[in-house]
Amino acid sequence: MKITRRDFSKLGLTASAALAVPAIWREGRAQGKPIRVGCSASLTGALSATRNMVIGYELWRDDVNAAGGLLGRPVELVVYDDQSTPSNVPAIYSKLVDVDKVDFLFSPYGANLTATIVPFAKQRDRFIMGILTLAANDKVRHDKFFHAAPWGADGATKWASGFFDLAKAQDVKKIAIVAADTEFSKTAAQGGRTVCEESGIHVVDFQMYPPGNKDFSGILRNIRAAGPDAVFACTYPGDSTAIIRGIQEIGLGDQIKLFGGGMVGPQYASLMEALGSALNGVVNFHLYVPEPTLIFKGIESLLARYEPIAKQKQVDPLGFYIPPFTYAAGQVIAAAVAGSGSVDQAEASKWLHANPVETVVGKIAFDEIGNWTQRRVLMVQFQGVDGSGLDQFRKPGKQVVVSPADYKSGELIPFMNARKT
Repeated sequence: MKITRRDFSKLGLTASAALAVPAIWREGRAQGKPIRVGCSASLTGALSATRNMVIGYELWRDDVNAAGGLLGRPVELVVYDDQSTPSNVPAIYSKLVDVDKVDFLFSPYGANLTATIVPFAKQRDRFIMGILTLAANDKVRHDKFFHAAPWGADGATKWASGFFDLAKAQDVKKIAIVAADTEFSKTAAQGGRTVCEESGIHVVDFQMYPPGNKDFSGILRNIRAAGPDAVFACTYPGDSTAIIRGIQEIGLGDQIKLFGGGMVGPQYASLMEALGSALNGVVNFHLYVPEPTLIFKGIESLLARYEPIAKQKQVDPLGFYIPPFTYAAGQVIAAAVAGSGSVDQAEASKWLHANPVETVVGKIAFDEIGNWTQRRVLMVQFQGVDGSGLDQFRKPGKQVVVSPADYKSGELIPFMNARKT
C-alpha cells in the first residue's frame, strides 16, 4: 500500500485518509513494516471544531519517526472521518481492525462517539486510548483501555468534584443544575446531583434541555426564580455561548457565587474570542491552561509548533484543550511499546498498568481500568478579561487555576464580583 502525504484540510472531504509517513521513511532508513495506529476523528459535522486533535497525533508521529520509530519501525496513522455521527463509528473501527490491521487504537472524541467502541474493544481484546471520553470504561472494565484525559477514578460522579469543593468553600447552600440531554452532559449532571446530595447542598432546580435547543431564556428565568447560590452547567459550545449571553440580558441574581463547571466551549479560542469579557467570573473545567503551575516538559514547545499548523489548517489557534492530550496519548503508546519491547496488546497493557509515563501533560499512572490514578481536572476562572483579543489568553492570569490545590495559580473571586471588575 502506498502512503501519500495529504493536506489535513482535505481529510474533511473524504471518508478516510491514511496520514503521511515522513520522507525519512521513504528513504528506507527504517526496517520492518510500520506500526499502525488508527482512529476516527470528527473532521466534518457538528463536532468538527475538535478536528485539531489530529494535529496532536501528527506531531507525535513525526517526532517518533524522526527519532528512529518504535522498535526500529516507522509509525503510521490511519484516520477516518466519523462526520460527528455516532452511528458511523462502529463500522469505522471494524474496518480499522479487520481491514487496515492497525496495531493500536485511539477512540473517537468524547463520550457520545465512544459509547459503542469500548465494548467492541473488549470483545476484540484490543488496546485503545480514550480521547477525552468521560467514564467510558467504568462499566465495561476493559483491561486494555487507557484514558488520555485526567478524569480519575469514578469519573461519572467525581470528575467535577473541584467545582463542588469550591461551592462548599463558598458556603453554597442551594444549587441549580442545567444540562443538555446527551451522554456527556447527562452523566456530568447526574454526577453533580449525587455529589450535592452527599455534600448537603440542596438542588433547587434541575433542568435538561434537548440537543439543538436555541432559546435559553425560559431556563435562565427558572433558575433565577429558584434563587440558587450556584449554577452547575453541563453544556455544549453553542449552548454555552447562548447561556452566557443570556446571563448578560436576563441575569441570575446578585446572590450567585459560582457559575459554570461542566461547560464545553469556553476551552475553545473561537468562543473565548466571541464572548470576551462576558466570560469573566465563569469557573469551568479545563485540562490545560498557560499558568505557571502547569509548565510540563515539552508542552510549550508542542504548542509553539502547533500554532503555525493550526493557522494553516484554520483550526483553534490556541490548542490548549485537545492537542496536548492526543499527543500524550501517542506518548503513552510509545512508552508501552518501548517498555514492553512488543506490539502485543497484552504485553503493552501489562507494562502500562505497572509503570507511569512522562508526557507533555505531566506524569500519568493508570489504575486497573485505565483511569489516571491522580485526578487532575482543572477548575479555571476567567478573570480580568478585557475585550476579545486572543493574545491575552496566551498569557497567565486570564484563566486562573482555582482547583485543585496542587496546581492552583490564583484565588477564586465570587461570580458576581468577578463580573464587575
